[in-house]
Amino acid sequence: MPDDVAPPNKPIALHFGAGNIGRGFIGALLADSGYHVIFSDVNQAVVDALNHEHAYRVDVLDQQEFTKTIKDVEAVKSESQDVVRDLAHPNTRIVTTAVGVTILQKIAPTIANGLQERRRVSAPPFNVVACENMVNQTEILKDHVYKHLPEEHHAWADEHVGFANCSVDRIVPGGRLDEEHPLDVGVEAFFEWVVHKPALRAPIDPVVQSMVLTDKLDAYIERKLFTLNCGHAATAYLGHLRGHHTIDRAIADPEVARIVRGGLEESGAALVRRHGFNKEEHAQYIDRIIDRFKNPKLSDRLERVGKQPVRKLGRQDRLLGPTYMAREYELPIDNLARIIAAAFLFDVKDDEESVQLIEKVQKVGVEDAVAEMTGFKTGTDEHRKVVEGYHQLQSKK
Repeated sequence: MPDDVAPPNKPIALHFGAGNIGRGFIGALLADSGYHVIFSDVNQAVVDALNHEHAYRVDVLDQQEFTKTIKDVEAVKSESQDVVRDLAHPNTRIVTTAVGVTILQKIAPTIANGLQERRRVSAPPFNVVACENMVNQTEILKDHVYKHLPEEHHAWADEHVGFANCSVDRIVPGGRLDEEHPLDVGVEAFFEWVVHKPALRAPIDPVVQSMVLTDKLDAYIERKLFTLNCGHAATAYLGHLRGHHTIDRAIADPEVARIVRGGLEESGAALVRRHGFNKEEHAQYIDRIIDRFKNPKLSDRLERVGKQPVRKLGRQDRLLGPTYMAREYELPIDNLARIIAAAFLFDVKDDEESVQLIEKVQKVGVEDAVAEMTGFKTGTDEHRKVVEGYHQLQSKK
């Protein structure tokens, strides 16, 4: 960490993942809030570029576009001793991630090594916040870390390291690579970062701009996951079947928009029952989500949004999560079932999970594939609706 980049007394944020979300959302907020941001990434070219420029541009793609320059940043290669050194630095106040759920277990050994070093040098308490699109993502990271952390350090870590779950929301589309300025990234204007306050072991200091601290995180997480992420994936799967290529074009299709809105209304009815949201306010939240999808300046490709359909069909994830919740309250799921069916038809050759799902249907048949992937038993109303939706959508391809 060169002294001319990070002043000795400046607070440090270590962020795993220097991709578009890391640079355009989490890293940008941390830098704007007064942190010296150190990105950790596997991409040597990105690491070198960050260390050469120490800055990059974020283009905010709103009706009135504007640009922000993010400064005071550097980078280290993931799984290197540099990460352990920076993690143990007494000025490091917060560690964040935006690497993808499957990568959390890969960075866990490095974090465990950093915690041991942090204890050795008597660094003060700090916080870890995994900013991934799933429920309880930081608890999952903590479980991975503790598997690599010797047991004699667990009690110390429980007291000195806050592993706080969060809800993150900002659309950061891919496909905007500028070869002359590869670090620059485009983002939508809207963002939300909500963190579970009771899990923190130190104040968020400096305060991160627009971060919301709450003791009722579950409601925020499920509202976002079962509305934004559900609607985003639904638009991708249904739009792909209709021959569209971007989210804005897909949601402009009346047939796609009808099913997406219907699914979000079904999900919303369950969320209102579970968490006591105001019905009218949640309807406005759905409207705002769909309006965000319509932004043509994002030009978000369906292949990016819909990738990894097997993961997105997880029991607590964006498609099955709201469906199971709705059935718990005996609420309708007709549109949600149609959206789940569309995921089984997401045929993208360069997406491994898409290929896996298509091959499973071909091998065992759609009835058994749906039962296995969703947990809906053959003969149940839920299973029947998904299978019928599959055949109806397939006939229209």
